[in-house]
Amino acid sequence: MQKEFPQMIQIRWHGRGGQGAITAAKVVAEAAFKSGYTGVVMAPTFGTERRGAPVSTSLKISRAKIYDLSPITTPDIVVVLDHLIINEVDVTAGLKPGGLLVINSPRPVQEHQLPGYRVAVANVTKLGIEAGLRKGIVNSGIIGALSKASGLLDIDMLTRCIADEFAARKPEDNARSAQLAYDATQISEPNKGDAHA
Repeated sequence: MQKEFPQMIQIRWHGRGGQGAITAAKVVAEAAFKSGYTGVVMAPTFGTERRGAPVSTSLKISRAKIYDLSPITTPDIVVVLDHLIINEVDVTAGLKPGGLLVINSPRPVQEHQLPGYRVAVANVTKLGIEAGLRKGIVNSGIIGALSKASGLLDIDMLTRCIADEFAARKPEDNARSAQLAYDATQISEPNKGDAHA
């Protein structure tokens, strides 16, 4: 289901060092540009630069040139590459009412519902292994979940950009991971009840 987005779409990514959140944002930026979004701005934010530590990055895309290069404070979409980060970082900080939260989690979408937000969940870790990737490679798969949940970019364009980005590192398996996650993504509409995350 496609949601209407404002002129500029702001996406914040949360992952851990080594998970490839920045690479995922870069792939989506490339696909957005090739899809006619002439304004594309990516701003990586590094915390403690060690493997496993929470990191985030920002991506703004627009049909028009983007002049605001400041960090994202009110995202339309938040992408979480590891559901356990939710216990360490306030991933919904600034997320607009009715905004979209995309989570890599083995738990069903019902267990991640948050009041006032749309939530999308796929077990990207498991699907990546099914696609032939080693355990922990989740950045290509989460792109598929984002595509399904947002309707923002076509999955075929995204899988082509994924294959290009990972040309030297299992391009077909990475593209397959995105497609499997796209197909498996569960989406819930904004929940007015209690949070269970």
